[in-house]
Amino acid sequence: MDFSEIETVRLRLRAIVASDWPAIFTYMSDPRVTAFLPQGRLDEEASRDFALKHSSDEGEAIAIVEKKSGQMIGHMPFHRWFAPETYEIGWAFSRAHQGKGYATEAGRALLAHVFETLMAHRVIATCQPENVASWRVAEKLGLRREAHFRAALYRAPGVWWDEFFYALLAEEYAALRSPPARV
Repeated sequence: MDFSEIETVRLRLRAIVASDWPAIFTYMSDPRVTAFLPQGRLDEEASRDFALKHSSDEGEAIAIVEKKSGQMIGHMPFHRWFAPETYEIGWAFSRAHQGKGYATEAGRALLAHVFETLMAHRVIATCQPENVASWRVAEKLGLRREAHFRAALYRAPGVWWDEFFYALLAEEYAALRSPPARV
């Protein structure tokens, strides 16, 4: 994926590189981090494969690096969706970096990039209803819940997950960015 680096106050969003695999393994092998991720836990080999895939032109995720430590603390799925001018975003962060506003900070920066640079029409995000932290991030970012799909994602034999579907349109993003009108 061709992705230009973005900086926020505390974070650097950049393309994943193959050498990121140890950091990816650190958080993606944690069952509490991966409990709601379709791919589940990653072992060392799967972490290497993940880093290699996402460092190529086929990559569909970006690295999130904490500027202060220089450490990769998570990644954000980010790719074109099937509809034109539409992108999907998501977030996965190490347990030590959850609950500190990093996902919201990175999400705001990525939304700005998608709507202001890529001129997207729409951004979507999905999560499971039980993943309260994830849907709260989506709502903090201004995405609106459009649907609750019941038993829509196949997880394992006999296990189907419900899914919340969130979206934000370009005009909604512009309204969020505009100062309120003075009366």
